[in-house]
Amino acid sequence: MKSTIQTNRKQAGFTLIELMIVVAIIGILAAVALPAYQDYIKKSAYTEVTTAMGAIKTQVDVCYQQQQDLALCDTAAEIGSTLPSAGAKGALNKIELTATTAVITGTPNAYKGIVVGDTCTLTPTAGVGGRLDWAYGGACLTKGWVGN
Repeated sequence: MKSTIQTNRKQAGFTLIELMIVVAIIGILAAVALPAYQDYIKKSAYTEVTTAMGAIKTQVDVCYQQQQDLALCDTAAEIGSTLPSAGAKGALNKIELTATTAVITGTPNAYKGIVVGDTCTLTPTAGVGGRLDWAYGGACLTKGWVGN
């Protein structure tokens, strides 16, 4: 007596359509993530500019606490600092102080997607109790790299 053994063969692996769906999903996720990642890179590179501006801001604050007049705190000599000048490597190109108003302007280099026109300003105004209130302006604010 012959016995016949029946074997059930199950499908092994994935079908082509299943693989195509997975590839499409990965492509959609990459298309969404790439622009967000590029913005993150620009924002992190711009941190060098805002950090350098923050150091000058602190020195203007100290000068204003002593002098109580922004016109006496509007040059590098008056705040006891050396401002970064043009030609630096990395994201920061230069920082300038505006006469009589002590507005700090940071100019970046063309670096990691940032362009030279993406300047940032920090504007002081006299606040309550003899302190200064600061507000960002320029491309750094409009592009979302800093917030007030």
